[in-house]
Amino acid sequence: MTLSVSGQPMEEPMVARALQRLSEQRPIVHGLRCSGDHAEIQFWEEGESLLDVASLALRVWMEHRSSAGLPRWELVGLEIVERDLHASRAPEATGADVVQLHEVRPTSF
Repeated sequence: MTLSVSGQPMEEPMVARALQRLSEQRPIVHGLRCSGDHAEIQFWEEGESLLDVASLALRVWMEHRSSAGLPRWELVGLEIVERDLHASRAPEATGADVVQLHEVRPTSF
């Protein structure tokens, strides 16, 4: 799934360090991208239903806001896809840029 957050602009290195701390606290995180006012967090989560998974995903940002020093940004997007669709989007299949595990990649949204 991909959780997108956005808010008041901050220095990008500060955002990247906070996202790095989040990835250390939540080992399920496998992709991070950020700019000074927007971030995307990609991670794998499983549950009984889409509602269960969405609820877990929405809590990740709020539950780690203080401990990881995350910006006080708000959720602006959530994408949840099942395993087969995710696999079909793999970088090898699409030619997309690969973000390494726990690597925070700057981006221009």
